[in-house]
Amino acid sequence: MKRLTLAAIALALPVAASAAPETYIVDPIHSFANFSVDHIGYSTLFGRFNRSSGKFIIDAQAKTASVEMTVDAASVDTGDHDRGSRARTRDEHLRSADFFNVAEFPAMTFKSTAVKFSGDSPTEIEGQFTMLGAAKPLTLRLERWKCGAHPFNKKQMCGGNATGMLRRTDYGMKYAMPAISDEVKLNISFEAYRQ
Repeated sequence: MKRLTLAAIALALPVAASAAPETYIVDPIHSFANFSVDHIGYSTLFGRFNRSSGKFIIDAQAKTASVEMTVDAASVDTGDHDRGSRARTRDEHLRSADFFNVAEFPAMTFKSTAVKFSGDSPTEIEGQFTMLGAAKPLTLRLERWKCGAHPFNKKQMCGGNATGMLRRTDYGMKYAMPAISDEVKLNISFEAYRQ
């Protein structure tokens, strides 16, 4: 009987080990916070932040997870880098106090408060997003989620796309309202390696 019990414990160990929470560190080279806004009713303006960092901890069997992410506000990039005859580029204007005010608020952060699952996969992340010193609830929906071995370096990784929406005036960003829309759509693409 004692041998059977020991054998059962030995067989259960790999399962218990795989059920432990796993930490993943965001790969900054393949992860970007993208956004889009309506521009004066004529077009949609797209942009992204080129520098971000973060991590998530996930236990697929227990269906628990947590997410933390930091975005460098000064890395905002809408593709307008050449001043020409203008006093400043659009991206320089976005870094000013009219918009992201990067001198006073260099980072934006997101910290999860709850994660919903469907089966073994997370589907929705509720959290607090802090921008311009204001923290407000933000929900991100995972449109894509995949885990497995990287095809080249064989390291274990997870990645996907998350979407959401915020109103910039909730954070005190009121410049050019309503010509530039209050609603900002988010699309976050990410890849992360298991530690």
